[in-house]
Amino acid sequence: MATDLPNLDPLWPVLRDTSRSFYWTLRVLPTTVRPQIGLAYLLARATDTIADTGLVPVAKRLESLRLLRERIQGRSRAALDFEALTQHQASAAEGLLLTKAETLIALLEALPELDRTLVRAVLETIVSGQELDLQRFDGASTSAIKALLTEADLDDYTYRVAGCVGEFWTKICRAHVFPAASLDEAILLEQGIRFGKGLQLVNILRDLPADLRQGRCYLPLTGLSEAGLAPSDLLRPENIDRVRPSFDRWLKRAEDHLHAGWAYTNSLPRNCRRVRLACSWPVLIGQRTLKLLRTQNVLDGSRRIKITRGEVRAIFLRTVLLLPFRSHWRGMGDS
Repeated sequence: MATDLPNLDPLWPVLRDTSRSFYWTLRVLPTTVRPQIGLAYLLARATDTIADTGLVPVAKRLESLRLLRERIQGRSRAALDFEALTQHQASAAEGLLLTKAETLIALLEALPELDRTLVRAVLETIVSGQELDLQRFDGASTSAIKALLTEADLDDYTYRVAGCVGEFWTKICRAHVFPAASLDEAILLEQGIRFGKGLQLVNILRDLPADLRQGRCYLPLTGLSEAGLAPSDLLRPENIDRVRPSFDRWLKRAEDHLHAGWAYTNSLPRNCRRVRLACSWPVLIGQRTLKLLRTQNVLDGSRRIKITRGEVRAIFLRTVLLLPFRSHWRGMGDS
């Protein structure tokens, strides 16, 4: 690790226990960007944990998000105490993460200026999406489902919580991994944003039943209304045939975004093997998840649709083995 970057090693157990497959994405990254991206992830995960603490009133969560956001942006020195939130975490790892808030801020402040600016910018956007989400769905429940109104609302949300991450990833890797490479900057950024949006859309489509049972419907009301559907209709698995055309439109949008993500991966310099691998894994996992969503009843909340750990390991192994072979490598994400 470069000497001017903070040491994130003590926090790797927290990363491992809160990030599942993304942990391995972080581990494969070059050491020149691993601390910055890992720290940005942990801060985003901390804000997400605050936003998702359902047993705490929305007003309290918004205030906690504001306090953490102000510290992240360097606009406040007020001490962070999330003990009340920590007690309500079902996951011990997420509770532990909240106790590390001051440590995360200290590490952020130790970053070089450019990296600190990039991390702060992406967190500002992410937190704005989390705050908007809390305000939009305040008071929602299974008996009073609230839905996003338009396609523009969903596109804006996917940018705020994930598309901006692709933008951040691109800028930080450009600065530290391939600064001299001849690349079309505008196209790379556009594809990076679509990459992030695609991954978030996969999550939204996969988690549709769970979100509905919390009163949240991310499928826009305009599209549902055109199909003669109300958000409450999505609670009944027997309505899958009526829902499928509207659902599949968004599935196709996610698929197109992930194809942009695969093009992004292949546009990176071939000698940047670690970054190529780190990008390939979420694309291929997302594409495999979409295949499952295409064939299964996505309204049935009795079983969560997800690929197995064995399939994830197979993707990891296959990408490592095929990385040196250009045509075979490209074929993995084009199918």
